[in-house]
Amino acid sequence: MELKDILKSAREKKTLLMRELASLIGVDTAMISKFEKGDRNPTRNQIGRLSEMLDIDEKILLKIWLRDKLLNELENEDSALEALRMAEKKIRELNKERQV
Repeated sequence: MELKDILKSAREKKTLLMRELASLIGVDTAMISKFEKGDRNPTRNQIGRLSEMLDIDEKILLKIWLRDKLLNELENEDSALEALRMAEKKIRELNKERQV
């Protein structure tokens, strides 16, 4: 499941032109094209606007966006999996602290 495919499919399902979606979320048409081709990733704020305008669950888009962001940073790192495990542990600890 790729972000670019989800965005394009949802836009087409709503029968929106790229320029119409661009106007709705406050970017230019070229930016929508880049999102749909996978040449550029939306910002966190744009993910929220895209999910709203395309009627896609924001949590789903956000998870895929975060995955891609992590992959982009870690794909060529030998210690990526170990670093991710350490990050997961730290996130769990932080979540426990917030619940208290």
